[in-house]
Amino acid sequence: MKTVTIYTDGACSGNPGPGGWGAVLRYQDVEKELSGGEAETTNNRMELTAVIRALECLNQSCVVELYSDSKYVIDALSLGWAKGWQARGWKKPDKKPALNPDLWQQLLELTERHEMRYHWVKGHADNPYNNRCDQLAVAESRKF
Repeated sequence: MKTVTIYTDGACSGNPGPGGWGAVLRYQDVEKELSGGEAETTNNRMELTAVIRALECLNQSCVVELYSDSKYVIDALSLGWAKGWQARGWKKPDKKPALNPDLWQQLLELTERHEMRYHWVKGHADNPYNNRCDQLAVAESRKF
């Protein structure tokens, strides 16, 4: 299987407020940048959307090295929280509703197609790809 490296980030001015997301996909020496945004959203929705949009670009099963500065995304996927929420009808263990079930449903379906490897990176630090995703996300949020 091909190995694709994906970096993602989301941004929101206010929470909720205008938001944006950015992603960089890397395969061998090819890079592709993606970005988008919404007028009224949350930071977590933008973080999730970035991963969804990036995975939607893959037209075959891949090993995916996913890098994000969102503990919400990385922990929910790598530690199985999102699958647990889904199994409980989008409820957390404390019976409160899980947020963003529409996006989590899409994301879980997409991750099933690939061999996923999750990596948390510190935001606004020394990772040039994470920083580029942040630039893309912020630029998109400013369009609204």
